[in-house]
Amino acid sequence: MPDQMQRVVLASRPEAQASEENFRLETVDLPRPGAGEVLVKVHYMSLDPYMRGRMNAGKSYAPPVEIGETMTAGGVGEVIASNSPDYQPGDFALGMFGWASHACAQASEIRKLDPEMAPLTTALGVLGMPGFTAWHGLDAYGRPQAGETLVVAAATGPVGSLVGQLAKQKGLRVVGIAGGADKCKLAVDTFGFDACLDHRALNSAEALSAALAAACPDGIDIYYENVGGKVLEAVLPLMNNFGRIPVCGMIAWYNSAETGLTAPAIWRSVLTRFLSVNGFIIFNHYDRYPAFLQDVAPKIASGDIKYLEDIAEGLENAPKTFLSMMQGGNTGKQIVKLV
Repeated sequence: MPDQMQRVVLASRPEAQASEENFRLETVDLPRPGAGEVLVKVHYMSLDPYMRGRMNAGKSYAPPVEIGETMTAGGVGEVIASNSPDYQPGDFALGMFGWASHACAQASEIRKLDPEMAPLTTALGVLGMPGFTAWHGLDAYGRPQAGETLVVAAATGPVGSLVGQLAKQKGLRVVGIAGGADKCKLAVDTFGFDACLDHRALNSAEALSAALAAACPDGIDIYYENVGGKVLEAVLPLMNNFGRIPVCGMIAWYNSAETGLTAPAIWRSVLTRFLSVNGFIIFNHYDRYPAFLQDVAPKIASGDIKYLEDIAEGLENAPKTFLSMMQGGNTGKQIVKLV
């Protein structure tokens, strides 16, 4: 067993847009597991947009990362030491191990994985938090009905791509929004969307709204909200009466408080179109996780659900990979390979 490990800590809080200077790679002593704990060697870690919010101070649904603390992240890895009867060295587990090469965790707070059932990386993506977010938000708050129209942005990301595929399987027309012609082609050819619009080529909310109107001739019944910004501004005028908007993120605003929308404009659309808008944080809904696995895991195994992973290598590259992801530089679920 090594004596030291590496981790990436929050070196400073961003003023607005995050930069590599906000992170610091450190070498520290390897921890030893306490009572009921296991020590895990992390093989893969997840990068997700919510992490940008954790870099800020202030009250939120989860405590911020403090200066000098390890950046938070889900990871999968191999147990190399255990003080729990539930885990033996050589077992694989999923947990919140952080941006780190190793981590100690209570056995009760991690989940054992079977690498023979599915690739380990899927526990961070299509069968993990992003996939569960897509499934729960669509089912619980989108309430899809055959013949309706759904719009989802970040269409080739781990959430958007699964939302679209699940909606198609339920008989909906699915229109995606993505950054770049290649991603739009991927949404249609690989994930089966009916259409996909390139928001980079449509550089104003008005232009995007006009293109959406043409792609959604019957209006929009469900807008799966995960970006905010000009996409929300473009979608709201096209929402049908009694439309539904599940809200799981707003990545366009994570680096800035600026918005072209005003509260009166948003709330007027909600009022006059009788919209249902439901914000949710997936960590509050893990009682439904077994139902999600039961529904989606067989579809992954059969190939009925497609997924993509964008795997960077090396913990030292996590900061620049994260910043690139926040600007749409990834294709599929962003993962960092450590081993």
